[in-house]
Amino acid sequence: MTEPRVALSHDYLNQYGGAERVVEVFHRVYPDAPVYTSIFDPDSMPPDYATWDVRTSFLQHVPGVHRNHQPYLPLYPLAFKFLRVDEGYDVLLSSSSAWGKGIRVPPDMLHICYCHSPMRFAWDFDHYAERERMDWVSRRAVQPILRRLRNWDRATAKRVHHFIANSRTVQKRIAEYWGRTSTVIHPPVDTESFRTARQDQVEEYFVLVSRLVPYKRFDLAIEAANELAFPLKIIGDGRARAELEEMAGPTVEFLGRVSDDERNRLFARCRAAIFPAEDDFGIGQVEVQAAGRPVIAFDRGGAQETVIDGETGVLFSPQTTDGLIDAIRRFEALTFSTESIAWHAQQFSRDRFEREIREFVSERFAAFSGLRSGTVDQAGD
Repeated sequence: MTEPRVALSHDYLNQYGGAERVVEVFHRVYPDAPVYTSIFDPDSMPPDYATWDVRTSFLQHVPGVHRNHQPYLPLYPLAFKFLRVDEGYDVLLSSSSAWGKGIRVPPDMLHICYCHSPMRFAWDFDHYAERERMDWVSRRAVQPILRRLRNWDRATAKRVHHFIANSRTVQKRIAEYWGRTSTVIHPPVDTESFRTARQDQVEEYFVLVSRLVPYKRFDLAIEAANELAFPLKIIGDGRARAELEEMAGPTVEFLGRVSDDERNRLFARCRAAIFPAEDDFGIGQVEVQAAGRPVIAFDRGGAQETVIDGETGVLFSPQTTDGLIDAIRRFEALTFSTESIAWHAQQFSRDRFEREIREFVSERFAAFSGLRSGTVDQAGD
């Protein structure tokens, strides 16, 4: 059977993160695929995106939406309702943490959704509101909107033929919220970009890396560094930076955004990296391990799949300063193998992801094609 003609969709292309890295690899696997999305801001994305065939919704022309898309969330279901995949493609491969799966496809087209997570703000709103520090009035005001979004989310999930989850954590959410089964394919990590350092090159500092937003719980690491007086280097920027700088002691250093080469060097020479938040997967945790260094991570979410406690790092719970301090003390009593940690990270490589995605799409398309003479509009896993 010939390779299927594939189209891609994604929530929005105005910020760059782990989900966008997945779309990049999709495009590497299917370089002729158009990318359907709500909005596209070339200035906010890597230069290669400007060469893609990107097809946007009516939201593309709304003033200010590229800088801050969140106020327009109630309009996204409508945007994707009117955004339709053109005839002539065999498969839509959608990348979705909220909206990308909602695009309309012809009845004879297979829809495979790579799910980063069901929309968190609709299904776990109390946690989302707490981490975003929403006031009581705002929480009450959005409840009718949330009900409509959950209904839309369930309805569009029914139109997907197959779900891929980026982790077992997301797999459980897909089952809980949508009543659907899924296959886990972990996201791609560019493990080849990282090089290990000799043991005599490893320095005394710990490192943190992420966007500086409240729910990442960098406050726990800063409080631990203040109490234990260890050097802590923080890579990244964000709206919580001023507040975090105010609480930081003399051993904490804010580096802001750094080049990839500098980030890789900092990873390879740190004692360990600290990840105090719950991530659905956690690409950064794997990157540090690809550089041969151990990870100290909160024992929830993707860390349970990427970190081997006592071998490639230390998992801690509860999510408190004392819990993290206990983990650091346990870490200091352990010995880690740089080679073993780096080898472990290779199972999450980009080449592995490309192979698994291509095989999944080809196999599901072959089965779907065999059913075309029967009922083809029934979703199944």
